[in-house]
Amino acid sequence: MKVPLANLLCITVLASSGSSFPLERRGAAAGKEKRVQYAAWDDVNVLAHGLLQLGQGLKEHVDKTKGQVRDITIKMKVFNVTVSELGKLTQRLQEDSMALKAKAQSLEESERLVLNVSTDLREKTKELLKDRQKDHERMNKLEEKVDGLMQGEGLESANGNYSDARVIQWMLEAQNKRIDDLVERIKQQQEKMDKQNVRIRTLQNQIQMKNERSSLKRKEDDVHLNASSEQRDSPVAMASDCHELFLRGETSSGLYTIQPTDSQPFEVFCEMTPEGGWTVIQRRQDGSVDFDQLWQAYQAGFGSLNGEFWLGLEKIHSVSKGGNYILKVQFSDWRDEIQSINYPFHLNGEESNYSLRILERRAGNLESSLSTETSGVPFSTRDKDNDQKNDLNCAKQLSGGWWFSNCGRSNLNGRYFVTPAPKQRHQRKQGVFWKTWRGRYYPLKTTTMMIAPAEIENKS
Repeated sequence: MKVPLANLLCITVLASSGSSFPLERRGAAAGKEKRVQYAAWDDVNVLAHGLLQLGQGLKEHVDKTKGQVRDITIKMKVFNVTVSELGKLTQRLQEDSMALKAKAQSLEESERLVLNVSTDLREKTKELLKDRQKDHERMNKLEEKVDGLMQGEGLESANGNYSDARVIQWMLEAQNKRIDDLVERIKQQQEKMDKQNVRIRTLQNQIQMKNERSSLKRKEDDVHLNASSEQRDSPVAMASDCHELFLRGETSSGLYTIQPTDSQPFEVFCEMTPEGGWTVIQRRQDGSVDFDQLWQAYQAGFGSLNGEFWLGLEKIHSVSKGGNYILKVQFSDWRDEIQSINYPFHLNGEESNYSLRILERRAGNLESSLSTETSGVPFSTRDKDNDQKNDLNCAKQLSGGWWFSNCGRSNLNGRYFVTPAPKQRHQRKQGVFWKTWRGRYYPLKTTTMMIAPAEIENKS
């Protein structure tokens, strides 16, 4: 049973008061004898027990106070950090604002200068056009006069004809030279105007990019400050793939950051469709990236997500291992005809060399260019031969890394050829091809590989 602190204090005070007078004076009839009396042992025990309970209560109160002080200290540190970051952000915003103002002033001055120059050029151009019109009229008159001279009209003698013809020829040459000079001046003025327009567009683009970067930086700082103020107590989990981003409301295709289960966050390109979000794992479109890479590159990924790229076997495995997924293969030929195929699939991990297993073979022969081996087909590169050809390295012969069951059915990571393809047969084998669509030796124009949960196929 716990005794309230106030009661303990009262007991202590009363006990102390009683113990400060241990002696009682009692009159004795015989000899006024003085006797000393002490408190009973039970009273001492009660007093000691009360003191112990008092000490225990004080200790609990002190511990509780320390905890509260510690919590307040932590909150004060977080508040100080947030205030410091707000100060830095305010300073950066002020600097960006001043820079933007300076850019805007420079742009306004340039625009005023260009407008003035443009106005002057327009006026000079009008004057030149008027002069050209006058010269043209004079040329017409001179041509009429020459025609008259040639016909002998108004001439009295051969000598006179010769003299007038020389004068007219000289005048014609002078006028032609003046016209050429005027045309050259007009060209020079036009070039100056074009340069000024290019400069204006460049400045406008620079300011627009600066505004976009400042806006993006402010958004990132806002997100960072919000996360700091909330002390990251309940962070929002990242999406595991592009379809989860679609379900959260994202509808624009582009770059996003995802974090599959048991994986670090990484950036992907999401292809958003009305049915859902697809995580793009491969894209070929212009031959700007060399796909004849080694095993480590294919495992980690390479290229640019905004252009040609291979996402990486480990990343593809981390996304697709969480459930039933669909592999969509889409390609186009040089007549811009497009074809696509969907496969339910399963991709194993590094321990099985990222073997690909097609779970269901669809109708038609277009889909047969990927193997449907029940055990799956491992991935191969020229430095790690895992194909089913015992006497041949398909990746080395065909170029690029792929799931080679044999060397002739498909290879979307081969060499990119712009039509017409090479004449040599061994070179044409190395191209990007899908045998059951346009043939083994037809170099495809574009290819895209993407994955999504199987539920997306039910909505399409």
